[in-house]
Order: sequence, then structure tokens, then C-alpha cells
Amino acid sequence: MRAISDNDTERETGRSFMPKFDAAGLLSAVVQHVDTGEILMLAFMDSEALAATRKTGIAHFYSRSRGKLWMKGETSGNTLQVETILVDCDQDAVILKARPAGPACHTGARSCFYRKLTGDRLERIDGED
Repeated sequence: MRAISDNDTERETGRSFMPKFDAAGLLSAVVQHVDTGEILMLAFMDSEALAATRKTGIAHFYSRSRGKLWMKGETSGNTLQVETILVDCDQDAVILKARPAGPACHTGARSCFYRKLTGDRLERIDGED
């Protein structure tokens, strides 16, 4: 059994913001529509993306495929205005409650979660074919 350190106690129950990045230097970021509660996307943040998001109020992430910082909407204009950042109990994941300026998904769908698994097939749930 793992001994609980003072840092663990502070991280899990205290008031100090102590983000816990994984071995790759990332934490999970779920983006939720501030008004509807709909889950819009999942991405990853490194310390630079988290700092840029906090400073600008616009969601920034770490692109694992490009290996660099990116601001959501930097080319499409479909930015995410972050209104609240919720931090989970062990500070290795966040929820960004955001106001989207257009579709959140790079496919043009409102949310990246626009399909459901039915048996072995995916079905669109957003009314599109």
C-alpha cells in the first residue's frame, strides 16, 4: 500500500493548484459546453497549454500528432472561450467549461462525440447522415 505524503494530501484535499502531469508531461482536458453541459471534445494539455489557457481565456492544448502547442480555432476561428476550469481530485485531469465559437470538432460536427456504438457499428447521433 502506498504511503500518503503531505503533497498527496494537499493535492487531493487542499487548496493549492498542483497539476499532476503524466510521464509525457500531459493531463487530460475534457471540454464541456458551459450552457448545455454537452461534452464537446477531449484533448491534452501540457504546462504551456494550461498556462496559455489561464492567461488568455481561450483553450490551448498540446497536439500529440504535431508535437506542439495549439490554440483551438487558430485556423478555423472555432475557438473555445473558457469560463471555468474544474480540477479533479488528484489534479491529473481538468474540465474546461467553455463557450464555443462554432463547431468544436475538426470534422465540422458540433461535438467530437457525434456517434454512438451500436453493436459493431457507429451511428451518428447528431441528426446528420
